[in-house]
Amino acid sequence: MLRLAALGLSAALLVAPATPPPAVLWQDPGVISQRDLVNGPWGAERAPDPRAAYTFLRPKHGGVNPGLIVRDDRGRVWHVKQPPHNSQGAEGPVEVVLSRVLSALGYYQPPVYFLRSFTLVDASGSHVEAGGRFRLEDPLMTSRGEWSWKKNPFTGTRPYEGLLVILLTFNSWDLKDSNNTMYDVEQGGRALRWYVVRDLGAALGESAKRFGPKRNNIERFERQTFISGIEDGFVRFPYGGWQPELVRRAISVDDVRWATALLSGLTDRQWQDAFRAGGYDETLSARFIRKLQSNIAEGRRIAGDAAIAERRP
Repeated sequence: MLRLAALGLSAALLVAPATPPPAVLWQDPGVISQRDLVNGPWGAERAPDPRAAYTFLRPKHGGVNPGLIVRDDRGRVWHVKQPPHNSQGAEGPVEVVLSRVLSALGYYQPPVYFLRSFTLVDASGSHVEAGGRFRLEDPLMTSRGEWSWKKNPFTGTRPYEGLLVILLTFNSWDLKDSNNTMYDVEQGGRALRWYVVRDLGAALGESAKRFGPKRNNIERFERQTFISGIEDGFVRFPYGGWQPELVRRAISVDDVRWATALLSGLTDRQWQDAFRAGGYDETLSARFIRKLQSNIAEGRRIAGDAAIAERRP
């Protein structure tokens, strides 16, 4: 009897769930002006080869823009998000730009790149396809499913609130849990659980409404106000996207000060590099950058004015 009980205990120990690795959302980026926004934190060596042929594996389901999953001639698997037939509203370029900025500011991101076109090999033969965002299935990263904006280890911390401010700076409106992914990542002999906002394409347009907002639209982006005021120490944003309660009476003046200080660490060249990495031409990227820098300046001014007001007798 005791032997059976011991065997049962041993079996229970064998199937007991392993302790998850430490959870991380953000790390101190160091000197932001030295970060590479052309190739991102994963470098040029992991980038997709524009001259390679990519073998079709299966279609990518879900999302607004079409896509497919392919394998390159090195055996690497890529998730490709292509633009719609009408280039307005393309998510891929936005995702690469915002991913580059977030990673430069210390937020974890998977390896993503942009190709203008690529050669696809499928049942119909070899032909050139419209490119888009290429996200690599890296063997160092194991997906552990989505994470919740409302229930996670970081709610209420400065990096968490600062992340929301940065996304609002870009008019990101699709704050859904399904766009967030946890990854277990092995680097340097250490395992970490990254909390990543992965699907970033619903930005650089308008965020004041939930249904039918325009994305990757410079006219709508330039038109929308970034901050609508301060009330009882909380910053108000004209945000009407998914889960508006995340930003309603939740983001403090200090959160805005911290996030905009991070964003201010990016140089003009880095902003240009981020948009170049996303495939934007110089004229369009200059307009987006001008509005983004205006938003950042507005956030810093409001935070500064609030700090002066607090010091007054």
